[in-house]
Amino acid sequence: MIRRLILPLLSLALAFNCGCGIYSFSGASVDAGATTVNVRPFENKAPYVNPTLAQDLTDGLRTKITSQAGLAQVNSDQVDYIFNSTITGYSTSTVAVQDVEKPATARLTVTVKIEFISNPNPDNDFTESFSASEEFSADQSLDQVQGTLVEKINKKLIDDIFNRAFVNW
Repeated sequence: MIRRLILPLLSLALAFNCGCGIYSFSGASVDAGATTVNVRPFENKAPYVNPTLAQDLTDGLRTKITSQAGLAQVNSDQVDYIFNSTITGYSTSTVAVQDVEKPATARLTVTVKIEFISNPNPDNDFTESFSASEEFSADQSLDQVQGTLVEKINKKLIDDIFNRAFVNW
């Protein structure tokens, strides 16, 4: 029984080890020989500034890349990959107006602009905007729900940025 499992697992491991990049079980793919990344601090240019948002996004993206792509964060321009990141939007909007018995629904949206530079493979460079939103009951103030909403939004943004840069599916 164990022998039946070994051959397929060995074949799967070899398949992930072949090709032009290095693959992980997270789905991340980095260029062969790539070991370093510089996730520069997010710059906050949104009209409304959440004071912790830039640092939280920077730390979250760095952690995701180092843990799932196996790259070392290096504060230098002499690295394999560079992320230049700007927070361009942080806003709330009304999503739905209900009757008197039900409160309206509001939405918090965060937008970031990412410039990704791949020194090993410039064909993979991109500059792209990413947005993520979370809805909340409008009978609550943004101050009451902001912490939870921003945490969820950050996770979505970090996953989207990571997938765009390192997951080639």
